[in-house]
Amino acid sequence: MFTSKQHADRKSLKETLDSRESVRKTVGPSISVVIPALDEERHLAAAIRSVRGDAEVILVDGGSRDATREVADQEGARVLQAPKGRGRQLDEGARAATGEWLVFLHADTTLERGWADAIGLLSPDVAGGAFRLAVDSPHAAFRVVERAVRLRLRLFALPYGDQAIFARREVYARIGGMPHLPLMEDVAFVGRLRRAGRLAFPPVRAFTSPRRWERYGIVGTTLRNWSLLARYAAGESPERLARRYGRGSP
Repeated sequence: MFTSKQHADRKSLKETLDSRESVRKTVGPSISVVIPALDEERHLAAAIRSVRGDAEVILVDGGSRDATREVADQEGARVLQAPKGRGRQLDEGARAATGEWLVFLHADTTLERGWADAIGLLSPDVAGGAFRLAVDSPHAAFRVVERAVRLRLRLFALPYGDQAIFARREVYARIGGMPHLPLMEDVAFVGRLRRAGRLAFPPVRAFTSPRRWERYGIVGTTLRNWSLLARYAAGESPERLARRYGRGSP
């Protein structure tokens, strides 16, 4: 149940996105890719290059102290700034977007060729979805991770943010946009998206950096993710989870 303030925020979001629609029909692309970033100068260029030929690219910086904004500008992205927080940054980018589809891409992730065509072929009843996770590493253990993610999709239709979640722009506005949460914003958003319509998972790969698995180990990262999801599903607040676990992944 939305509060009166949330209803007002939803109305404001819809008005903002509707005003962008008239721009898109004349000069804008049909797809907008929103990339949140914080100190991502090493990975960002590859992410932008993987999508810029097929979409408007918006980089939303959360206060980087490195050359993130300069890299984004050099690679042709539109650069915005927002308070630190992935959910907030994604929402700010979505509000500024002109495409009828919104794709939320992590700064350490690249999309395989054909991703835009895959979105264009989706049926009208699809509200959103995500691409197929591929860890950008030759190690065999990551193939197990990828298979586990595919199983999670089949059983629960629950993609995470590293799979480049996408949504129709009008659906995004209708469901209230990306939650401004310190953690689990992707899970919360997918929950909203599932209630709005069917999700699709095209067999186009989203190649994501192995850095978080390398930091915590494959088993450690998996157990951490399961623990976070279980606690969130049990009702523990994202704010408390963030204090307990930290952001944990870039």
